[in-house]
Amino acid sequence: MSRSTERPAAGTPLLQVRDVAVQFQTLEGPVHAVEAVDFDLAAGETLAIVGESGSGKSTTAMALIGLLPGNGRVTNGSIRFEGEELVGASEGVLRSIRGRSIGLVPQDPMSNLNPVSKIGTQIAETLLAHGLATRKDVDRRVIETLAAAGLPNAEERAKQYPHEFSGGMRQRALIAIGLACNPKLLIADEPTSALDVTVQKTILDQLERMTSELGTSVMLITHDLGLAAERAARVIVMHRGRIVEQGPARQILEDPQQPYTQALVKAAPSVAAVRLRPEAFRRATPPVAVVETIPDAAPAVVTEAPASADEAPDYIVEIENLTKLYKVRGSKEDFAAVKDVSLSIPRGETVAIVGESGSGKTTTARMLLKVIEPTSGVMRFDGQDVATLKGRQLREFRQKVQPIFQDPYSSLNPMFTIERIIEEPLTFYKRGSAKERTARVRSLLDDVALPQSMMSRYPSELSGGQRQRVAIARALALSPDLIVCDEPVSALDVLVQDQVLTLLRDLQREYGLSYLFISHDLAVVRLISDYVCVMKDGRLVEAATSEEIFTNARDPYTRTLLASIPGNELDIAV
Repeated sequence: MSRSTERPAAGTPLLQVRDVAVQFQTLEGPVHAVEAVDFDLAAGETLAIVGESGSGKSTTAMALIGLLPGNGRVTNGSIRFEGEELVGASEGVLRSIRGRSIGLVPQDPMSNLNPVSKIGTQIAETLLAHGLATRKDVDRRVIETLAAAGLPNAEERAKQYPHEFSGGMRQRALIAIGLACNPKLLIADEPTSALDVTVQKTILDQLERMTSELGTSVMLITHDLGLAAERAARVIVMHRGRIVEQGPARQILEDPQQPYTQALVKAAPSVAAVRLRPEAFRRATPPVAVVETIPDAAPAVVTEAPASADEAPDYIVEIENLTKLYKVRGSKEDFAAVKDVSLSIPRGETVAIVGESGSGKTTTARMLLKVIEPTSGVMRFDGQDVATLKGRQLREFRQKVQPIFQDPYSSLNPMFTIERIIEEPLTFYKRGSAKERTARVRSLLDDVALPQSMMSRYPSELSGGQRQRVAIARALALSPDLIVCDEPVSALDVLVQDQVLTLLRDLQREYGLSYLFISHDLAVVRLISDYVCVMKDGRLVEAATSEEIFTNARDPYTRTLLASIPGNELDIAV
């Protein structure tokens, strides 16, 4: 097929998608992933495609540039870019369009950057492949491209490998590659879903500046309607391979017409957080701790004293002056991952620790789980010093404190059935007979709203939300008093997030559970927490009730975090 030289008529959209269908051939037969998709994208416009995993949004994007898996193909419809038909186009034509005319920023930077190739080399390959640089000037162009993407010290960064970059820096490198050829259309597939809110905002702001300066159209693929409404002019909502609603972003957000769109709006944490008002919080109890900021000194955390002994709160966990130091090779100074942190967890309530990656929140949780030992400080669980627990007492402690990990895909043994996964802690601690353990597994599946028929299945046969429910059931197996939730919903779609958060709240009410909830997503934290502790660079900078943090934050860093929530500035009617 020869490439057309015809240009689109004036006023013609940059991209026209008409009645497109995509099919995958599997061992079980054909799967219709996308059906009857129809939309336009104008030059310079930002369009968001929203939907949960499996809705067909990424498949639609990959169909545009001919990057479907080997078993996938476009079975119907038309895709015209600048008036040129792409369905049925030769690989040579598609290869000339990719990068040069249509750029791509994929979701996971670690799996989309070559780990054995320097960042600069990977950008240079793109520029050279499309004839946009010569061997003589390619190094200069690489540095300019990285600098435009907001990477400091671009000349030095170009010489580094992906593993030497932080998550935000890797995402900037992908943006640099996607925009290196000044494409007319950029497809950004969940470009910030794994990043902290402050880094996310920085990346999206940078992306918006660059595309605006270049006049680039953007197709933003996301599962968060709040983010979509903030960043896009129009929104397309997809469900089960079909478009269920599309229109102006604010109109879709404020007045969704379809039940599925209404469910997405209701479940989106960024939207739900904006809807909350102070009176929506469950309790008006004293804060866990109050941070007094002393000029030119580290913040000191002071636990509020009760008015009388009868009003003294019942703390299941008390942490005082917790510090964790690590030796750094080649340096005389130790690295302080956690510095002098003090906080308490009231029994039956949820305390959230929030902060960016590297703030020390997960290290604090691991010390409480006794996975790593603190350098100094005191941790008490039910009044007992955790550091002194040994033998039988340590076994009892591990049964009373259980974790729920971030990634439901890697935290379950793929070789075990669901029954064996949930039963494993019961077997390890010799709880009951085989018949009693099976009955317990059935009961736990009921608790987390999973059918008992799943007992014989394997993790690979479950969705992400179902796997996380299995992880919750396993954590509940030993009837713990405290559950440490380390980013338990960050890998899930908003609808599944909402289901899991609702489940956690219901289980807390039913069993009187206490939660330590670790997250970088303040929108999620606002929905579930009673108290919030904000960490930065290993220190606790502010701690108070959720209401106080979200309506009257005192620390500048906390205010920065709150301002970075997607959709934070949207004026949404309650």
